[in-house]
Amino acid sequence: MKNIVILISGRGSNMEAIVKACAAEQWPARIAAVISNRPDAGGLAFAQSHGIPTAVVDHKAFGRGDEARAAFDAELQRVIDGFSPDLVVLAGFMRILTAGFTGHYEGRMLNIHPSLLPAFTGLHTHQRAIESGCRVAGATVHFVTAELDHGPIVAQAVVPVLDGDDEATLGQRVLQQEHRMYPSAVRWFVEGALQIDGAAVRHRGGQSQLFS
Repeated sequence: MKNIVILISGRGSNMEAIVKACAAEQWPARIAAVISNRPDAGGLAFAQSHGIPTAVVDHKAFGRGDEARAAFDAELQRVIDGFSPDLVVLAGFMRILTAGFTGHYEGRMLNIHPSLLPAFTGLHTHQRAIESGCRVAGATVHFVTAELDHGPIVAQAVVPVLDGDDEATLGQRVLQQEHRMYPSAVRWFVEGALQIDGAAVRHRGGQSQLFS
């Protein structure tokens, strides 16, 4: 039985999808904790209503600057490790993490990013895709490395960019696919189905890693 710790900063819709899939599909895992950097994160109430332990490490309490960021990451790491995680899942966790933190969880921390990486790292991905004339957009699940929005790609979901789309409509279509893809990717990890080969990640059973 593997322990999963999920980090959120807001309502945590991907966290909800993972919690529900874990229970419905009876994964060999449990959601050991949901942790947020914001005390008012809406997803904390959902986790608590499902009997999942929660914790808050408020980044604002640490101030600004590199030393503050390192101190926050150190405290966050301490809290996470208190739940003996086999996997750390970033589900809308809006913090840039230090190299020391990402190195500590190397090979056992996943993130989802709302673009087809390596395109459109960072913020405002849907608007940038529209402004660039992309005919498709999507989302990517990847292992976390020290470089922001990089790391070996586990799965990608593709959606069309439709005439008349704006950031909101495209974002909603992508989010629907995220809710399908992210639970699958987490399940693959806990079942030991993923093999990292350099920059590539392969499913040992040959299952498609492309969602559409």
